[in-house]
Amino acid sequence: MLFPNGWLPYLVGGVLIGLGTAIIYLTTAIPAGASTFLESTLSYASDRPRFQKYRGSRDWRVVFSVAIVLGAAAYAFTFGDGPWTTDVQPWRLAAGGLLVGVGTRLGKGCTSGHGVCGIGSGSRTSLVGVATFVAVAIGTAQLVAALGVSP
Repeated sequence: MLFPNGWLPYLVGGVLIGLGTAIIYLTTAIPAGASTFLESTLSYASDRPRFQKYRGSRDWRVVFSVAIVLGAAAYAFTFGDGPWTTDVQPWRLAAGGLLVGVGTRLGKGCTSGHGVCGIGSGSRTSLVGVATFVAVAIGTAQLVAALGVSP
């Protein structure tokens, strides 16, 4: 089924993501990439120059990152089964998170930065990046299913 929960939740979510991205860009001239926003929190704990470039805008970026987590938690508590809504083992989540982190560094951004902001601004690099993300995700899902791996 193409839209298992009906089309309205997807439409509302897409409009909210687009609106949020547009507001952030129009008010700061910074594309709203979640991995960069999350990385900016490291400027509080590290003196490395790589992280210090975010010092001037890190406070509102941290608020943005925390709001993503709180928004997901509010949704889970309101419409889901509480904060833990997966059967995936914690070690698999941690390993997946580590791989995603490495991937965002190698790809110079995450799916929100490339997929929402990059493609929206016509970036060829982002178009190639998103095509790569999707191809690898499809391949991984097929491989995992073929191997019979379950949560």
